[in-house]
Amino acid sequence: MAPAPAPAPARLLLGLRAPAALLVLLLLLLLLPSGTEQGPHEKRLLNALLGPYNTLERPVANESEPLEVKFGLTLQQIIDVDEKNQILTTNAWLNLDEKNQLLITNIWLSLEWVDYNLRWNETEYGGVKDLRITPNKIWRPDILMYNSADEGFDGTYHTNVVVRHNGSCLYVPPGIFKSTCKIDITWFPFDDQHCDMKFGSWTYDGNQLDLVLNSEGGGDLTNFITNGEWYLLGMPGKKNTIVYQCCPEPYVDVTFTIQIRRRTLYYFFNLIVPCVLISSMALLGFTLPPDSGEKLTLGVTILLSLTVFLNLVAETLPQVSDAIPLLGTYFNCIMFMVASSVVLTVVVLNYHHRTADIHEMPQWIKSVFLQWLPWILGMSRPGKKITRKTILMSNRMKELELKERSSKSLLANVLDIDDDFRHHANSTAAAAAAAGYLRGGGASGASTGALDEAGASAGGGGGGAAVSGGAGGGAAAGAVAPAGAAGAPCAAAQRELAAILRELQFITGRMRKADEEAELISDWKFAAMVVDRFCLIIFTMFTIIATVAVLLSAPHIIVQ
Repeated sequence: MAPAPAPAPARLLLGLRAPAALLVLLLLLLLLPSGTEQGPHEKRLLNALLGPYNTLERPVANESEPLEVKFGLTLQQIIDVDEKNQILTTNAWLNLDEKNQLLITNIWLSLEWVDYNLRWNETEYGGVKDLRITPNKIWRPDILMYNSADEGFDGTYHTNVVVRHNGSCLYVPPGIFKSTCKIDITWFPFDDQHCDMKFGSWTYDGNQLDLVLNSEGGGDLTNFITNGEWYLLGMPGKKNTIVYQCCPEPYVDVTFTIQIRRRTLYYFFNLIVPCVLISSMALLGFTLPPDSGEKLTLGVTILLSLTVFLNLVAETLPQVSDAIPLLGTYFNCIMFMVASSVVLTVVVLNYHHRTADIHEMPQWIKSVFLQWLPWILGMSRPGKKITRKTILMSNRMKELELKERSSKSLLANVLDIDDDFRHHANSTAAAAAAAGYLRGGGASGASTGALDEAGASAGGGGGGAAVSGGAGGGAAAGAVAPAGAAGAPCAAAQRELAAILRELQFITGRMRKADEEAELISDWKFAAMVVDRFCLIIFTMFTIIATVAVLLSAPHIIVQ
């Protein structure tokens, strides 16, 4: 690849001999414009100004008058807010550290004053109208930020001072300012913060140095870069003249208030919405059947999840007791609700798994959880409709129900058999007595023997009363012997029937007891369902009311 051709002047110099090339080079240097044409004038001017200059002298024509300094501030960007340490750091780039309660900003200061000793006639110095002089060569006001939290106290970068021919001096030092800021966490994360930056002379009083705002509107925000977490509302400035107790002279300061509002969209979608969803899951826990085994586990897991969210909020905020943040109050309310749901879930499981052998249902539980609450909540059991009329007539209905059940029960049939058996026994005894009487055994003896036999048989079957005769009983015994022998098979049958009757009574008693136990267990399970439904409604209302109350009490909800 061929090399690029050299420029025309270079080819010309290469084509000439050495003496001719040197002559052409000198001519080109003479024709170039001089960039240091004003150098001698500036040097002479600096020597004339700074030679007799004293940096300790306050540059005023009349020492009895204060030197006026125009003070301004340009805010560039919000960097961070250290809320916990309550410090605001600024380089006119704003950064609020909420955890440490610091405000860190990137700011350009603007100080303008007139130096009586730095005036000159520009025509005498080649038209030089301004100079750039390092700040340590001339007098400059000792303006510092009173509420600085910086380790070096002064966070400015010392730039040159622009001095004009009329003595006007402009000093614009940029810097990272770290200032204290009292953070109010009452409405977190829907909060506004006002951070003050107080500037003033450290040694001059108001009779010697007078600070004046260069703009009535406060700080300059034309070059402000928006912040993702904070929205800048404004930066007003105010001049203050204060007489301290130590000194009779007034002291002047200028205070700029950085007014910022938190953008809540991040906290809304990362803290509030998950909290509402988790609390809704706690409500769904009341719809789980107690036999599933996960009812209590769900409540405890949700409680732990809310604890994690509350720890995230606590790590962000300062450890102060001045106020409780709104979000923390909301989380505590939801945690209280979830903890209460866990406790009531234990009560529900306890009711559901109760048995008749261990627990009896008190009357107040029957009245509240089986009658009134189901009627209020619109609940009913299969085959039973609960109304106000049925509740008021419950005792009468129970009596009627018992009568209806007793007429159809197995025990009633057994009792009917017992009555038939007793009637048959009495008939047999009467027949035997009549037979003995006819055989001439004597009326009293026959009847007495027959009654004794019938009474003994009935007593074996369920308890009849034996009647003994008076005089002549022994004579009648022989007379009724044939009748007693004839009734022996009937007595054996009666004893068998009595044994069957006892077994039937035992079986019906067990069945009746099993029915009562099953009904009691069913009542406990229904009471557990009523408690579940009641807690679902109450906690749903509590969650909705708490969420709406938090959102409505906030100064603003969402700041884009």
